[in-house]
Amino acid sequence: MKGRAVAERRGGFLNTLSGRFLMLTVAFVMLAEVLIFLPSIARFRADFLLERLKQAQIAALTQLATTDIIMPELEKELLANAEVFNVVLRRDEVRQLVLSSEMPMEVSQSFDLRMAGPFELIRDALACLATPENKVIRVIGNPVQDAGILIEITMETQKLRASMIDYGLRILLLSALISVVTAFLLFLAVQRLLVVPIRRVVSHMQAYAEAPEDARRVIEPTARVEELRAAEDALQSLQQQLTGALRQKERLAQLGSAVAKISHDLRNILTSAQLFADRIEGSADPLVVRAAPKLLNSISRAVSLCESTLAFGKAEEPPPQLRRIAFAKLAEDVVESEALGAKGDVTCLIDVAPGLMLRADSEQLHRVLSNLVRNARQAIEATGEPGTIEISAGEADAEWWIKVGDTGPGLPVKAREHLFAAFQGGARKGGTGLGLAIASELVRGYGGRLELARSDEQGTEFMIHLPKESLKVAS
Repeated sequence: MKGRAVAERRGGFLNTLSGRFLMLTVAFVMLAEVLIFLPSIARFRADFLLERLKQAQIAALTQLATTDIIMPELEKELLANAEVFNVVLRRDEVRQLVLSSEMPMEVSQSFDLRMAGPFELIRDALACLATPENKVIRVIGNPVQDAGILIEITMETQKLRASMIDYGLRILLLSALISVVTAFLLFLAVQRLLVVPIRRVVSHMQAYAEAPEDARRVIEPTARVEELRAAEDALQSLQQQLTGALRQKERLAQLGSAVAKISHDLRNILTSAQLFADRIEGSADPLVVRAAPKLLNSISRAVSLCESTLAFGKAEEPPPQLRRIAFAKLAEDVVESEALGAKGDVTCLIDVAPGLMLRADSEQLHRVLSNLVRNARQAIEATGEPGTIEISAGEADAEWWIKVGDTGPGLPVKAREHLFAAFQGGARKGGTGLGLAIASELVRGYGGRLELARSDEQGTEFMIHLPKESLKVAS
């Protein structure tokens, strides 16, 4: 990459948009001028020859108007003024040599201007320019003012070629001047309309890259060119999204640090509570004896959750400890724990075969089910109406499946867009969306998946798929 950058810098101006546009402009303008030059030089040659025919016709008419024999000196002077060797007129079907003189060489080629088309004129003009040797040619044309059927002259090509070269050089010089002026004006226009706005966008991108979390560095679209304005709008949207994402990431990092500190201290407090709960087990009160194991299990689960939170602060969940567990018992524990916090008429049903065994981490699967059941209970309670939550499970050839459904109001459309994203998929007012994000991450740790099977006016249904095959556990 460094070598490429050095090579581009060495290219200098020609590697810039302005330089390349300038060179292309000069090239295309010169091409256009060449296309103009060819018919121009051909037209100049034709006019030159027609002018010679006209002058020869005047000399011939002078001779015809004289009844006496013309003196050789006068004939020579007439031919010299017309710059031809011979003049032939055809009048009344009679071909007549009006003026003549000795030719330095034989006629090498004849050109009939009466029949010549544009491509023939261009071809003959280029052939004349490409032939430096002096030759004698015959030129045939129509007389001026219909003074006869045709006029024919013989002449040298040296002066014709010299005049064509002089005219061509003037045309090329003018073309070059037009090209330079046009290219310069276009260069200024491109600089003003394209290069300057593009440089502005590049400078904004470089400034934004230095501090992408600074919202003041987000570009403000100002381009008047439609395509550049669309590019600036797209860049602004991208920068705003990136800035928002970076701010959210920073907030999440701060939150993670705070939660890790709280979990550390909370773990110590719960450890003390666990010691006191151990002593309660020895109570003679039957009610306490029944409640003590559940209390111990809850405290143990809370301690485990605090330790998991500390591990999550290291950007990873602890790998699951896979064991064979009875799912019906696990589902009953989740329902009993959630029933303690119920504030409305919510019924929990468990439709699981008593002998169904799953290969899973009991603590992590408990967290997944707790989050799903808690979300369902809170959704039903928010309606103020009675409702039902149902947990069912089964197995297929390749996987175990767990279904958690409710008769709540269904998830809002906005919540479904980022359902498993932390702090974005909250379905209720004040919710953080952490429950589903945590549940989804834990299920992925098994190589499985958590998906929304249904959500409408009749309720919501989530499906958990756990593979039976031994897979690498995601860290």
